[in-house]
Amino acid sequence: MEKFKSKIDVWFIVLLILLFGLILIRLFYDENWIGFAFILFVVAFIAYMFSTTFYIIENKKIFIKCGIFYNLSIDIASIKRISDSYNIISSPALSFSRIEILYNKFDTVLISPKDKLRFIEAIEKINPQTEIKIKEKSYKIN
Repeated sequence: MEKFKSKIDVWFIVLLILLFGLILIRLFYDENWIGFAFILFVVAFIAYMFSTTFYIIENKKIFIKCGIFYNLSIDIASIKRISDSYNIISSPALSFSRIEILYNKFDTVLISPKDKLRFIEAIEKINPQTEIKIKEKSYKIN
């Protein structure tokens, strides 16, 4: 079993801290305790999502976990291509430096493993037919 944490963009964390920090300060000074408690709950939920976003390679499958709402299992033999992506669509990735995994016929998922190369090497060991199209590596193994 190999576990890969999601890469986290620092600017994203700074943006969230500024945004929620300013909202919390405003609610505190307005003595809006219900709003303050709600925003604290949202901040705790976001922190939980950050701490539970990871990818596990085990038993010839990739398990993608993001909080309590997103759990996906992909059979590595079904992976056709892994490529770079900067798509901003919602996904179990905490960075915009993402990789797109094309599996089955038309299914895709965007993830952002902290160590892309080690992640891809682990996939290649199981499925050497996977086409790799990322900056660091761009080839197809036959």
